[in-house]
Amino acid sequence: MEKPVRKVAVVMQRRNARSRWAGVIWEPVGAHESDEARGEARPLMRQDDVEQWLHPGLELSLRKADADGYYLNVSTAEPKIFVAWRDEEGRGVPCLLTASYSEASCWMEGGEQVDAVPMPPELFAWVGEFVERHYRPEPKKRVRPQSFRHPKDRVRN
Repeated sequence: MEKPVRKVAVVMQRRNARSRWAGVIWEPVGAHESDEARGEARPLMRQDDVEQWLHPGLELSLRKADADGYYLNVSTAEPKIFVAWRDEEGRGVPCLLTASYSEASCWMEGGEQVDAVPMPPELFAWVGEFVERHYRPEPKKRVRPQSFRHPKDRVRN
């Protein structure tokens, strides 16, 4: 079965830092669906000490195994797209995208730089539809409290 994929363009922002530890700060500030192929980043805006660059052609794919992570995301008040990015020769370059809280968490635990941007409405609808079709909550196993058992059958710590 082919996994659902959408092409997404990410906007990375560079701003001057007012810090003695860093000269500039790179961060993703937006994402939107785009049919554009992966290519060179291009400047969108330059103003005083802020620049924005468009990185087209990244892929956002959905997998059934991550349906619970998508559910956690789309059920919040502010759904996000998580962007893993790297500093390449002094530029912030996005490399991976996910809508799964779980997958983003794994990337961070693995040492990746991951930031979140607001999920655009068209991607929210797409991810939400996927969740409705594929997410099934794990049934909760009811554990009978020790107080309901006969004293000689209770587990002692």
